[in-house]
Amino acid sequence: MELLKVASRSNPNSVAGAIAGALEQDAAVEIHAIGAGAVNQSVKAIAIAKRLIAQRDSDVPLKVIPGFIELEIAGKDKTGIRFIIEK
Repeated sequence: MELLKVASRSNPNSVAGAIAGALEQDAAVEIHAIGAGAVNQSVKAIAIAKRLIAQRDSDVPLKVIPGFIELEIAGKDKTGIRFIIEK
């Protein structure tokens, strides 16, 4: 499963392309987002990826499983959101 890290400055179209590409290679992709802006960009990217995948193959539904993650960044504990996207 490929891991994508999304920031608040990430372009949702680029992330959507990465999601679609990763789902072509594997059955699932995981996204990590820390902060409200990053979660917002992640949700936009998932919606765009769903549209991209539907254009290619309308019979492939996406399943999104959100959850919390605890990460250590620069010696500090951070809480983030994890999205697992499966086809």
